[in-house]
Amino acid sequence: MTQHQHPGHVDPVLAAGDEPMSNASANGYFGDILEARISRRAMLRGSLAAAVAGAMATQLPFGSAFAAGGASAPAPSLGFKAIPVSAADSVVVPEGYRVSAILPWGTPISGDMPAFSLDASGEAQGHQVGSHHDGVHFFPLEGSSRDGLLVMNHEYVEPRFLHAAAAGLALDRNGFPQNADGSRDDDQVLKELNAHGVSVVRIREGSDGQWQVVEDARNRRITGLTPMRLAGPVAGTEHVVTKYSPDGTMTRGTLNNCAHGVTPWNTYLAAEENWAGYFANSDAEIDRRQARYGIQTRDTGRYQWHRAESGADEFVRFDASSRGATPAEDYRNEPHAFGWMVEIDPLDPAATPVKRTHLGRFAHEGVIFAPAVEGQPVVAYSGDDARFEYIYKFVSARPYHAATADGSLLDEGTLYVARFHEDGRGEWLALAPGENGLTPENGFADLADILVNTRAAADQAGATKMDRPEWGAVDPATGQVYFTLTNNTRREAGDEDAANPRAENHFGHIIRWQEEGSHAGTRFAWDLFVLAGDGDDSQPILAGEPLGQEAIFANPDGLWIDADRRVWIQTDISESVMNTGIFEVFGNNQMLAANPETGEIRRFLTGPVGQEITGVVTTPDQRTMFVNVQHPGATTEAEAFAAGELVSHWPDGGSAIPRSATLVITREDGGIIGA
Repeated sequence: MTQHQHPGHVDPVLAAGDEPMSNASANGYFGDILEARISRRAMLRGSLAAAVAGAMATQLPFGSAFAAGGASAPAPSLGFKAIPVSAADSVVVPEGYRVSAILPWGTPISGDMPAFSLDASGEAQGHQVGSHHDGVHFFPLEGSSRDGLLVMNHEYVEPRFLHAAAAGLALDRNGFPQNADGSRDDDQVLKELNAHGVSVVRIREGSDGQWQVVEDARNRRITGLTPMRLAGPVAGTEHVVTKYSPDGTMTRGTLNNCAHGVTPWNTYLAAEENWAGYFANSDAEIDRRQARYGIQTRDTGRYQWHRAESGADEFVRFDASSRGATPAEDYRNEPHAFGWMVEIDPLDPAATPVKRTHLGRFAHEGVIFAPAVEGQPVVAYSGDDARFEYIYKFVSARPYHAATADGSLLDEGTLYVARFHEDGRGEWLALAPGENGLTPENGFADLADILVNTRAAADQAGATKMDRPEWGAVDPATGQVYFTLTNNTRREAGDEDAANPRAENHFGHIIRWQEEGSHAGTRFAWDLFVLAGDGDDSQPILAGEPLGQEAIFANPDGLWIDADRRVWIQTDISESVMNTGIFEVFGNNQMLAANPETGEIRRFLTGPVGQEITGVVTTPDQRTMFVNVQHPGATTEAEAFAAGELVSHWPDGGSAIPRSATLVITREDGGIIGA
């Protein structure tokens, strides 16, 4: 049938796929807390640092609780010259460094190794690297820094760059081809589903220093169709009964995988972030299990997968309308099988991925584990990446023992949500039956009900509304926990608080805290590490002065702390505002490194046009770094796409379509990255 264009339906103030605000609770705002302590003017002139440091000094001084042997941890070096901002269609790294690209979308990794082509089938895509690279981790083989499994998320797709049939259509970054009757081509839907998910691929550095794909039985794709097991308190309950799994123990696929996590037992966790928009639901009334996650009464989904021509079951499931007599006869509960963390064993291709439901259901940006301690509980943190949502912590019921630890440790424990107080203190509120108002009288029947409705439970408990919590990281020496808060332009004057101090927060900030006693504790002390922005509206709290040109950045998103304690910060300025207006000064998205002791920040990398820099890890010897570049060329306007006038051709150059890919960064002298 003739291919037509679907223009997309995304709120223009959001990036592609970000969900609309759905928190209508009366809980306190993080910005209000800070405003109660000090004025905005004083805050931007350093008083916040003094006020918070004063509170910390008398309670939980940073650096004392977790430093080895009680000694202060050594500060890392930033041994590179900062680079300037850039708007070029290229990747720039500091003098003395080399950078190249590997594993672009469509790279063959398994099966009969189907070659990349816009004409490649949906089945072929299931054997190729997915689209829109995001969180990434390197699993060394036999401890090698030159041979290992690279595992990475593929957050979403840009259909206009995925299908040959899209050529000549006026499609923006959210649009997709469709038939004249509104249906979708089956193979296009299959290709989009298979371009989501996770790639596991063995790579090896050759004698020439170049990294290449190695054909290996462990190479595989986990996609939007891969069978998955549900585990934890929600598994087997009425919440997840579907036509596909009448006993509520299985589901198919993982979607919108943003950041990730690596367990102490060396498995990979993929986050399910903005999954709600994939579902249509024409029911007149939407219950809180969907409404609190942004699903509304509508017969449309993000990519209209439920309208595939064949009406096949694997596509129809994206219509969550009540069509049968019972939940076992339709897919009204299908959205309840999403919003979890998915555990994948990279080393075992036969292992079924598992959705760990006790980690909570929301728009998981990722998960970060505190260093595991023998005989102590496992502790993991996660942010809910939406405006006015929350930061969570899971503490396992059973202790960690390295010899026997596995994913079942994540199936029993306590999920907490954070409340930040204006005096620099904070507390973790248990999301457990009978605690913090989570009773049947208040609408929470049992633990499974609480977890399926994690956001509503956090509302009830009284958590602090945050400015889009994204990636987290734990300082390996001090135990301090860092989280990026990327932005929130919907926070109005008067809604500020200590942890979210700016109304119309265009630029975002980074918060950090120290747990009381251990990571499993229920109280903490917090401060702000940096307020992002330009030279007039920014501040590294420790330094007390606005950011210089070598350090200005906006919308912190990706975050990682290396073994030497360098804090790597990645930015995600939305395509809708990139290189325009107040964001023009920042250029393309970038990555910076920060010293956690001094607050010094230096720009390390800038990416090509229209992309997000996201995902970072090094090999064990810290001499090779992998960084992902997502959606280059996304700022191409619909009319320009129709005319073939793309704003980016990275990484292949010439007239090639842009493709997400992974950067390989090394020093010319073979030294440690960033040192």
